[in-house]
Amino acid sequence: MTTDEIAELRHKHYNATVAALNLPNEELMILRVRPDTEVSAHRPGQYSTLGLGHWEPRVAGCQEEIIKPGDDKKLIRRAYSISSSIVDESGNLPDRVGQDWLEFYIVLVRHAEKAPPALTPRLFSLKAGDRVFLGEKIAGHYTLDPVQPTDNVIFLSTGTGEAPHNYMLWQLLHQKHQGKILAACCVRLKRDLGYLAIQEALTRRHANYTYLSLTTREVGNTGQKVYIQDLITSGQLEERLGDSLDPARTHVYLCGNPKMIGAPNVDKSFPQPPGVIEILSQRGFKMDQPNLKLKGNIHIEEYW
Repeated sequence: MTTDEIAELRHKHYNATVAALNLPNEELMILRVRPDTEVSAHRPGQYSTLGLGHWEPRVAGCQEEIIKPGDDKKLIRRAYSISSSIVDESGNLPDRVGQDWLEFYIVLVRHAEKAPPALTPRLFSLKAGDRVFLGEKIAGHYTLDPVQPTDNVIFLSTGTGEAPHNYMLWQLLHQKHQGKILAACCVRLKRDLGYLAIQEALTRRHANYTYLSLTTREVGNTGQKVYIQDLITSGQLEERLGDSLDPARTHVYLCGNPKMIGAPNVDKSFPQPPGVIEILSQRGFKMDQPNLKLKGNIHIEEYW
């Protein structure tokens, strides 16, 4: 494909610009994208879509890709939760997250079982000023709508699953939420916590907020790994929260590894080993039931 053909495809399909890009490590990206028009109205916790064409370059070290005939001029799109750095450049809570851009938290997928990863190897080739596709629609039911001012709110995630939680945390702190707030994120290594410094600063500043970082592959915690499920069953989560896990006044948000979440199978049985949903269900918590338009107190991210 010629340079002119690529330029024409970019002009035809792209409607946003990379405003800023930060790599906490070579496989982790905090990306800010500015649409050509105004940012669509949305609520913390919702998601949008990012896209790049098959014609764009991929970073080295990724699974080899074979593009099917006719796909070379198509866009690759994927839904991503909107994230937030929570504070502004001065370290203060802004009245609004972003003025004309959206933030995304993305991990580089180098290999995949079903098909070579198409989008993230291209996203990691971006630099500030590059053009991308950004979905105009922002949607999702993973929001703080059911939370009351005095409820306790617990955000449990793995890896970049903390993206929507960051945005919802900003909302709670900005609104001076009265209940306790706890966020726990489990990753392989400490370097995989892209927002760690901000989270630790917020914990020091807000008496009702606690952030727990869990790592599974650091040399220092060999034989002492603590996963999200362990936090609950051992009582550590309640200890750090400073309150009991009372279903009547607690909302739990789950985003990340499906094994951590443990959503019920089609026959309503739970996968094994137990995920968070089964553990909490045994303590009286109830999942959302979107098909019945019923809100519970366990909320999981689903892109639909």
